[in-house]
Amino acid sequence: MNRQIQFLESEFEDEIIKTEKNIELIYLSIEKLKNIVSNYNFKTCIEEIKFFKEIKPKFTSKLIYNNNILRIETNKPIGSNQIVINYYQKEQKKIKYFFEDNLEFYKYYRTNSNYLDEKYFTRNNHDFKLNLETCYVSIDKTFSTSHDLKLAKLIANDLLSIYLENKIIQQENLKLKHTQRNLNSKLTWTGSKIALTELIYALQTEGVFNNGTASLKDIAETFEELFGIDLGQYRRNFLEIRTRREDRTRFLNSLKSNLIRRMDDSDEFY
Repeated sequence: MNRQIQFLESEFEDEIIKTEKNIELIYLSIEKLKNIVSNYNFKTCIEEIKFFKEIKPKFTSKLIYNNNILRIETNKPIGSNQIVINYYQKEQKKIKYFFEDNLEFYKYYRTNSNYLDEKYFTRNNHDFKLNLETCYVSIDKTFSTSHDLKLAKLIANDLLSIYLENKIIQQENLKLKHTQRNLNSKLTWTGSKIALTELIYALQTEGVFNNGTASLKDIAETFEELFGIDLGQYRRNFLEIRTRREDRTRFLNSLKSNLIRRMDDSDEFY
């Protein structure tokens, strides 16, 4: 599963598409794991604990992590770098509240304790006084214990904290670059982001940069730097362009007609 995830990381640039592919892959892996367990009898209590404490959470934590990334990125607001930073910081607070609500279990996990393992990580051995997940009543008891899901959430949130911190750093760097660029640049883009997106896609399709080898991402970032604009989710903007019922290349058509009109006016003058 990890090898396939690494392959997807290199195959897809778009965060949302890549995450959706990850979720599909991880879900299938968990289903395979579930089928193995359904046909296997654990020989000892220690073996069962090892599976639900060390093995299964490696899979389910990845699923929870990717589900959260998909939720975060699809709900991310379109706006200035500071708006996006504030959004990511709110997500960080949610993780902080989760850790605070599960502080005792988090300490248990972090200190590698095992004195409650039999209650936490064997099936049909739940204790409602041990702060069970609210969804525990509806999960498959043959493939779940009272706390393996909670452990997976802790692991996923550890990873998500790192992800959000990196995203905030990226946005702060972009904010600094935009500030410095706006101080030095003589040109700013005052047209719409949709129009610039249309132009960028057309130029990349025509292959006019680096003998046609320049990626869409590199071209978009260069235009952002040159013209002091944050294009945001430009791939989403292109989807909006694609779904137009009429005049799909509205901006390019406008460029062409206005340039021809200018030429005609010049011809008449001379």
